[in-house]
Amino acid sequence: MKTYVTKPAEVEHKWFVVDAEGQTLGRLSTRIATILRGKHKPIYSPSVDCGDYVVVINADKFKVTGNRLDQKMYYKHSGYPGGLSEISLRDQLIKFPKRPLEAAVKGMLPKNKLGRKMFKKLKLYIGTDHPHAAQNPVPMEF
Repeated sequence: MKTYVTKPAEVEHKWFVVDAEGQTLGRLSTRIATILRGKHKPIYSPSVDCGDYVVVINADKFKVTGNRLDQKMYYKHSGYPGGLSEISLRDQLIKFPKRPLEAAVKGMLPKNKLGRKMFKKLKLYIGTDHPHAAQNPVPMEF
């Protein structure tokens, strides 16, 4: 038997559309990350981008459990002394509604060039309209 090696030219990228309304943030983001990486395909190879495109509609209408809206904090640093700032999930949803889902999915992808390439295949939209109708995205049910 010979080992099958996936080549980038052989990979076919499909388009999926996911409705985030009512979905739990962590469970939704793991499923999206799996599709972006291509682990749902039998030709998966960790060194080749064999994932698919994911269009997420209603990206701000996910749900979280427990007291996460107030207890979960997002941190960033300006690079200057004393430049650490934090924002709660509740405030993040008001100011930048797509960022919590972006951060959750990005944290589940590889931290290298391949992970950045996979992350570019994630398209997030606040409403139900998206400009990717020409790609004929398939609705993804979880």
